Amino acid sequence: MKKIIPALIAVLACGAAAAASPDMGKLLATGGVSQVEGAGGGGITPWALISGYGTRDSWGANAHYTYVGTQDYKLNSYGVAVGIADRLELSLANQEFKGSLAPLDQLNIKQDILGLKLKVAGDAVYEQDSWMPQVAIGIMYKRNKGIGGLGALGVTNVKQLGAKDDHGYDYYVSATKIYLEQSLLLNATLRATRANQMGILGFGGDKNDSTRLMPEVSAAYLINRKLALGAEYRRKPHNLGVDNEKAYYDVFVAWFPTRNFSVTAAYADLGDITIFNPKKQHGLYLSLQAGF
Repeated sequence: MKKIIPALIAVLACGAAAAASPDMGKLLATGGVSQVEGAGGGGITPWALISGYGTRDSWGANAHYTYVGTQDYKLNSYGVAVGIADRLELSLANQEFKGSLAPLDQLNIKQDILGLKLKVAGDAVYEQDSWMPQVAIGIMYKRNKGIGGLGALGVTNVKQLGAKDDHGYDYYVSATKIYLEQSLLLNATLRATRANQMGILGFGGDKNDSTRLMPEVSAAYLINRKLALGAEYRRKPHNLGVDNEKAYYDVFVAWFPTRNFSVTAAYADLGDITIFNPKKQHGLYLSLQAGF
């Protein structure tokens, strides 16, 4: 990764030099919102859309803050994403996961995520006369930064919970189609992953250590040009004995008052997270995004 990051920065610099200022020429909401891992998309799954409002002759960027609160846990995520020529997206995100109920009320886990997405075919907006969706491939490199708050129990690393690694990669392909006449967006994503709870509990485990293909789907209806209503589903692997991991679901409303700002609110069901608080976790999802 130390060699990859400078190369990506060089690509971004070249793209920015080609277009000194962003043109914000894309249609409102067609950059999506900031997915909880930093990529452009819905709340819990990436889409093939590229972040920002820059067209193929320009670039765009955004910053986000996302909060997810359930009965026993809280997740804060913040980061930035840059889209170049409506083809390449680079994202950086940090997640902080906290417990709020004993015995995990002092739990604190942080994770950094570097994402790269490349549009490889189609155009979700401008190819309305074609059945072909916009298709993008992506990769996320995730590094878990250890476990805080459980030092008294001698637990400081996800490997002590049964995870095989504290870092890993997610690979995915997304297909997104926007039907302007029907005000409808449909997305399907297939992700290859070993991540436990997105990587918050590490990668691989005592029950499984192989990379598995997991489906993710999203649908959104544009009530008007500034307001969207949608739902998402994300299946996840069950690798850890201490984590009876289940699929994620959400139902969301996204508001785009301008191209510079959006708000997404959702009801999220995150399933079981650990055997120490063995009940389904569900609650509020709120995400704020500012950009151009």
